[in-house]
Amino acid sequence: MTDVKKTTEKHLMVFSGRAYPELAEEVADILDTELVPSNIFDFANGETYVRYEESVRGCDAFVIQSHTAPINNWIMEHLIMVDALKRASAKRITVVMPFWGYSRQDKKHRGREPISARLVADMFKTAGADRIITVDLHADQLQGFFDGPVDHLFALPVLTDYIKEKYGSADLAVVSPDAGRIKVAEKWAARLGGVPLAFIHKTRRTDVANEVVANRVVGEVKGKICVLTDDMIDTGGTIVKAAEALIKDGAEGVIICATHAILSDPAVDRLKNSPAVEIIVTNTLPIGEEKQFDKLTTLSVGPLIARAISEVFTDGSVTSMFDGHA
Repeated sequence: MTDVKKTTEKHLMVFSGRAYPELAEEVADILDTELVPSNIFDFANGETYVRYEESVRGCDAFVIQSHTAPINNWIMEHLIMVDALKRASAKRITVVMPFWGYSRQDKKHRGREPISARLVADMFKTAGADRIITVDLHADQLQGFFDGPVDHLFALPVLTDYIKEKYGSADLAVVSPDAGRIKVAEKWAARLGGVPLAFIHKTRRTDVANEVVANRVVGEVKGKICVLTDDMIDTGGTIVKAAEALIKDGAEGVIICATHAILSDPAVDRLKNSPAVEIIVTNTLPIGEEKQFDKLTTLSVGPLIARAISEVFTDGSVTSMFDGHA
């Protein structure tokens, strides 16, 4: 005999950085496991140190870190965690980033600009990542930036199930904040039972970040409760102006829905004072006490991420989670 054969068992291990351990703990609890104990700290000069307190050799590693502020610190920590796993002989490393940092920088709008979302993908590949799990990408083409499998999860079922339960009897319309997200809005409209669709025609300034200078509603919204959807809320300027345009056009009410609640200043004040009756987001990013307000409802994507991890670990189908449309 010239070879030795041995059947080994797969074992799943879940790791978390310091950016948002609460979500990672929720995911681990759903998977009926615990986060791997880790020693992570910063040296005096700001460098990050990572060491795992258990052997990770041969494991199927899932490294959870949501890229919240200060975003550069947490991305670097995420990369170092992956590198530590690679050098400790983890069998497969899956990066779980509920929010993909730099995802808005997915193409060149003008000359001499970077494509930073691609750079982030390249860095994770170089660090040793084999796979990425993420939620509601800003643009679908980001899946092609990483040289390996990317599981793109959708928060759509989580958000629409809540809306159907609370507002199902109302006369609804789905509104896209811009023409570029019409396809996503169509999925929302279908999920809500084929409700009408509208979108906001806007003019965005290229010289000032996060600023929209004009809004016009395209579609019939008069007398309807408008579900205004977007992938993220950063400073809130775009989404609040869209809500105001809908009310001005005769909408009976506006519900704002977004997956990623970045909520940079002055988003909270803008949303508080907006005409929206409710702002519904998910917990892909941590929302501190200082950002909580009466109109805000936060839904968990923990079960969604946990199921995706389970499907990947057991060589199942992530696509089956979304009726074959992922």
